[in-house]
Amino acid sequence: MKVVILAGGYGTRISEESHLKPKPMIEIGEKPILWHIMKEYSHYGFYEFIICCGYKQHVIKEWFADYYLHNSDVTFDFSQENKMTVHNNVSEPWKVTLVDTGLNTMTGGRIKRVQRYVGDETFMMTYGDGVADIDMNKLLAFHRSHGKIATLTAVSLEQRFGVLDIAEDDTISSFREKKRKDSNRINVGYMVLEPAIFDYIEGDATVFEKMPLERLAGEGQITAYRHDGYWQCMDTKREMDMLNALWASGRAPWKVWED
Repeated sequence: MKVVILAGGYGTRISEESHLKPKPMIEIGEKPILWHIMKEYSHYGFYEFIICCGYKQHVIKEWFADYYLHNSDVTFDFSQENKMTVHNNVSEPWKVTLVDTGLNTMTGGRIKRVQRYVGDETFMMTYGDGVADIDMNKLLAFHRSHGKIATLTAVSLEQRFGVLDIAEDDTISSFREKKRKDSNRINVGYMVLEPAIFDYIEGDATVFEKMPLERLAGEGQITAYRHDGYWQCMDTKREMDMLNALWASGRAPWKVWED
């Protein structure tokens, strides 16, 4: 199953770093947060990724182009044949498709632009700036048990994001802006989507979190996977520093894989 990751935005709220690179390439422990997200998925057996690039996409493409080289022992023999020998490859068994989805394309438009790479199959999708300790196989089983077009992961946080109204059967009935002291669950990505989702996206100007998700909610076609474990986005320098401190401590909650 393919995993789509949105990695094309400007990251204006963490401009101290994002003026040099896309936000998903900002590092936690010398590896981009994008790498951490991909490691989460691959721990559960998901190895095929489609990255929706946009702002400073060349940084992402160059990092992956050099990834194999940077994670191996290499001998460069300039004396005879200008030969390079790779001794031990320790890179992951990933298949990564990097797609230029436009500089100013909205989230829904970016998803629509990778439809031909996804194909007519169920796929996963998340944002390139948040880490979590979600069991991806349990998430997928939950999605399949409900038979809806979309499942998103919902966490309970007093945050600045829009909140969800969730019925007892896990169906999402509406999306709304956060009210003061509102502690309802919020959408943090980590979605499972059926290919029918593409019919809900008009084009580049479509904000996925608006019309498509609101329409799905109105039709009873979206469910919430309630996650009570760890999730954290990296929207500000303070959050970046916090994630780096957790990683340095050896107690990063999202590190579900073995070294």
